[in-house]
Amino acid sequence: MPERTSNELTESEEQYRLLDASDHPETSEGDLPFPAPTMGSDSSNKSEERRGDKLAAYGALVFVCITWFTVFTNHPYINGVSLGIGCFTYGILTLQPTAHPKTKTAGLQRHQKTMLVLGFPCIALGTLAIEIHKINQGYMHFATWHGIFGVVSVVWLVGQVILGGGSVWYGGAAFGGGMKAKMLWKYHRLSGYVLFPLLLITAHLGGAWSSWFTSHSQPVVRFVGYTVAPIVTILAIYARVRTSKMKFI
Repeated sequence: MPERTSNELTESEEQYRLLDASDHPETSEGDLPFPAPTMGSDSSNKSEERRGDKLAAYGALVFVCITWFTVFTNHPYINGVSLGIGCFTYGILTLQPTAHPKTKTAGLQRHQKTMLVLGFPCIALGTLAIEIHKINQGYMHFATWHGIFGVVSVVWLVGQVILGGGSVWYGGAAFGGGMKAKMLWKYHRLSGYVLFPLLLITAHLGGAWSSWFTSHSQPVVRFVGYTVAPIVTILAIYARVRTSKMKFI
């Protein structure tokens, strides 16, 4: 079987292209979750690095490292949650503005693998371990803002995965396929940009203010890891947002 070149589209991608061209001629290529093939474009010479990439990566790295260092020997299952948030940061960065079709396709693949193979399982298993620990110790559930935000975030995350995957897998068959599924993509994008800071706020409440962390770490460590690092990460992520891809009117 001949290999697929970077300028060729799969059947589901071509379906998006044709439907968009016929029903929504004003829609730009940037609105699609898949790239459009190009001929003779010089966009391959453009750098894929954008303002804020390194800041977002460093912020997430500081957050993950401080969490792992603080809790590895005492509260290890929290590390799964922090690693999941780190994976989400990479997953967002790799899917944000790309310069040419080849990297856009690769970005979508990396996004799904990072989110679904690493990020989501880490969050799910970490949350499950925390709940089991609470039950075994007889602790109250949802007694703090950290706990409430955490439950909301996890439930929201499940819906986010369903919405994102269902809108692109098998041509978006889960949501009717074609334009019906494509139109959900911008809602998945917008939802992700709201969910991500909610996850960081949850991490801030737990890391900076919970009784466990305040008794096992120094104030300066908590301030850097759970206040400064999350703020730097979210600001750097938002610096790459393209609001033109989320037109709802």
